[in-house]
Amino acid sequence: MADMCGQVLLGSGLTVLSHPLMYIKVLIQVGHEPLAPTLGRNLFGRQVYQLPGLFAYAKHIVKIDGKVGLFKGLGPRLCAGTIGTLVHSQVLQVGLTLISQSKDVEGSLQHVVNETTKEMIARSCATIVTHPFHVITLRCMVQFIGREAKYSGVFDSICTVYREEGILGFFAGLIPRLLGDVLSLWICNLLAHLINTYAIDDSMSHTGEMKNCSQAVTGFFASMLTYPFVLVSNLMAVNNCGLAGGLPPYASVYPTWVDCWRHLSKEGNMSRGNSLFFRKLPAGKMYAIEQKRFF
Repeated sequence: MADMCGQVLLGSGLTVLSHPLMYIKVLIQVGHEPLAPTLGRNLFGRQVYQLPGLFAYAKHIVKIDGKVGLFKGLGPRLCAGTIGTLVHSQVLQVGLTLISQSKDVEGSLQHVVNETTKEMIARSCATIVTHPFHVITLRCMVQFIGREAKYSGVFDSICTVYREEGILGFFAGLIPRLLGDVLSLWICNLLAHLINTYAIDDSMSHTGEMKNCSQAVTGFFASMLTYPFVLVSNLMAVNNCGLAGGLPPYASVYPTWVDCWRHLSKEGNMSRGNSLFFRKLPAGKMYAIEQKRFF
């Protein structure tokens, strides 16, 4: 129980610290660009027009809503984090009888597959249970665009979603989110296994540190590959929900997440919001000052 409380407190603290970053990333993912491009320099020192980065975007939000404005949607996100930690831990503890009873050699491919399968099930259960809070979090954030106050508290937001969209409204964008999580987990663990098995010699010094480093690198690589799923999931969670950020001109009304994926791919926006620094202008797009977005 003490370990569980420690995990929840640590997770909550990290959530609070990282919330402004997620908030800004979500607004960029939706396509909200409140600040016009400015002339700056890229990593190679060449002058180029750039979009506002993390700090400029944060200053703009603070100017409008104050410092508290950087934490819109924090309540439901904390709920999601706490419940997700509890569900994830419980599922791992219960485990699957067939998998937990297997006696595979640690470090073998079968061992990696079994451990990844257990982690996949635990993560998926936590994601499904907490997705309604994730949807509410995103909608609280996107309200910044149209200055709405439709989603103001966790309980009121739950009632609003249920009244307007029914049960399915709580699971908008769930499928691409699950797919992205599962693919990212398998890519990360299998790549790390290949590197640890064939590229790192156990007789070398600092082998443990090198294996941990390979896990972190493959995790970053997997998250980059599966980012489009995160983007599509977040857009579908706010799509056609009555907020300005989920309706034209910021977004088309997508019947399914596949339609959203195809549209983003066609427009070349599959990586929108992936970077918060050194953001370059979209190729072939014009900035609309009044609507604060690119066309």
